[in-house]
Amino acid sequence: MQWIDVRSDTVTQPTPRMREAMAQAVVGDDVYGDDPTVRQLEALAADKLGKEAALLVPSGTFGNLLAIYSHCQRGDEVILGDDCHIVWHEAGGAAAVAGVQLRAIASADGALPPEEIEQRIRKGEDIHWPRTGLICLENAHSNGRVIPLETMAKTAAIARRHRVPVHLDGARIFNAAVRLGCDARDIAGHADSVMCCLSKGLAAPIGSILAGSADFIARARKHRKMLGGGLRQAGVIAAPGIIALEEMTARLAEDHANARYLAERLAALPCVDVRVDDVHINMVWFRLTADIDTAELMGALRQAGVLANPPEDGLMRIVTHWQISRDHIDLIADALEQVLCA
Repeated sequence: MQWIDVRSDTVTQPTPRMREAMAQAVVGDDVYGDDPTVRQLEALAADKLGKEAALLVPSGTFGNLLAIYSHCQRGDEVILGDDCHIVWHEAGGAAAVAGVQLRAIASADGALPPEEIEQRIRKGEDIHWPRTGLICLENAHSNGRVIPLETMAKTAAIARRHRVPVHLDGARIFNAAVRLGCDARDIAGHADSVMCCLSKGLAAPIGSILAGSADFIARARKHRKMLGGGLRQAGVIAAPGIIALEEMTARLAEDHANARYLAERLAALPCVDVRVDDVHINMVWFRLTADIDTAELMGALRQAGVLANPPEDGLMRIVTHWQISRDHIDLIADALEQVLCA
């Protein structure tokens, strides 16, 4: 059975072109710097993100951890949002591996008020204080919202004034660029380093990019090796990543449109609260406002051939991607309507 899988955009399968490219990739030992396909990917990624250099890493979590580890000294403090991916979904690696403490700020739907960031930067010297080593932002946010460039620009100005680097968790930066109508480099320009995923909506089977200055990436390359991320014949991973950046970034608007269409259909159903205007990228979050039999709901979706994550505290998420068509969206909405309107 071919499932309609909307649990996340992490479930995407590589495209036929990607599978062909993997089979034909020219490879070499990347730890030696001998893999031409990896070098091509890293140069392409650096250009698209507007940075001097880039580094292929196994995953987004690895890339964020590597950024923190390469920017900070042990005992430093990192300022970031209390609802960001690094805090919620990266297994405490910043503390366990990089040896930093996180100073979380309550966000406004993922956006961090610049003045709140400035208030928390450690100014001056005090033997009791940790050093403010880094500010981490996220765009697009893992809640599906996109942060305005103006907000990022204000934060970047504050960071420069206090000589604190900024790292951007840009796992879905190309989705954010589509929403904002700009290039990814316009977003990444407000950060000293940026991580972006080649998987998720871009459909590569594995891999993320960490980009920044040449000196920063040189440090990160050594730290990548230290953390066990040095790769050998990695061209088979890099080849679909090139297609992800050259081709798949150009079709993300289709996923956004499908998500918006689903949100509009769900908004018409009873017992569903969905903020259509908050559907910025390919994620639809909605709340079930009445007591719903979760087993019945999930059973109806599975019966329709749909794989979705169950609601958590009444909140449910559906994520579109390149394998989800408009017909699939109608099927999902019909299955939900069947249960919610029974």
